[in-house]
Amino acid sequence: FFNKLLEKYDIDSESLSKASREYSRNKTQKSLEEITQLSEPKWVELFRRLNTISEGTLKLVKLRERIRSLERDNPELKYFDSALLDLFKHWFNPSFLVLKRIDWSTPASILEKIIAYEAVHEINSWGDLRSRLEPDDRRCFAFFHPLIPNEPLIFVEVALTDRMPKKIDEVIKIDRGITSDDDINTAVFYSISSCQDGLSGISFGNFLIKEVVYKLKRKNEALKKFVTLSPAPDFTKWLKEQSIDEDLDEESLMKQAMTYLLYSNREDGFPNDPVARFHLGNGATLARINLNADMSLKGIYQSKGMMVNYLYDPDSLEKNHELFFKTKKVQHSDKVGTLLKKLQIQ
Repeated sequence: FFNKLLEKYDIDSESLSKASREYSRNKTQKSLEEITQLSEPKWVELFRRLNTISEGTLKLVKLRERIRSLERDNPELKYFDSALLDLFKHWFNPSFLVLKRIDWSTPASILEKIIAYEAVHEINSWGDLRSRLEPDDRRCFAFFHPLIPNEPLIFVEVALTDRMPKKIDEVIKIDRGITSDDDINTAVFYSISSCQDGLSGISFGNFLIKEVVYKLKRKNEALKKFVTLSPAPDFTKWLKEQSIDEDLDEESLMKQAMTYLLYSNREDGFPNDPVARFHLGNGATLARINLNADMSLKGIYQSKGMMVNYLYDPDSLEKNHELFFKTKKVQHSDKVGTLLKKLQIQ
């Protein structure tokens, strides 16, 4: 199918060259429009038309997902991958998206997808899901596109608590006490999952977290602090790359964790950790590093059990965002700064 599209509906390079020569001689609006028209493959228009049919948008998202799975052995498919991504960036503009709360009354067809798409802390049963959605001190929000109302694009799980948690078990264990409304002062973003591989390359997470922060703040004035309890998924891999012995005592492990999170080995100078790059790029600051925070098999395998609290201060997000991309430095709390000096990390 794709080979036929390339064969019959690709760019007419001869006509494009002719139009380019004409434009170089005679720069008019008409000649510019001709170049613009001829420089786009005709099969792009096919995708636009497919988007107008019933469920066409979802089918195109799934089509790109399929393309991405075949690209390794079929490099010519990169043309279609790139073209669909460009179209999706317009069609899935954040201003078009709808924020919805996911709770225990949400249709089962969507709840099943929340279980399937959860990428950070696996949901092992309906009871597990219920403990994350039904209690008064738990929230879940997702972005939907108006043309794909039954498919979440991305969702975030939130715990409303009376403190910044150090361990993930405090948040996701099924048998736990419920924090009363009078005691709630902190919103903890503990899991954020993208749902559609066909939309890979489009960032929704930064818009989702910021919108949820403002939504929660409007609903509950007692909320004073917005933090994450985040994994550090490449920490163990980084230790191996640095040829660092993984069997470290607690102080040495903290020292390496701080080095990994605060200083970069990357050519672009941005933080080593992908989750750190995401939250710091959103304008958050590194508030605290927690050892032995996720002792699940996945947590130990990926990050030696380490997790991180990032602080989202609504009044400082834009300033921190601009500062981070200008300096590439990790903005951190005074507590982290004190620990840096104590461990003599430079």
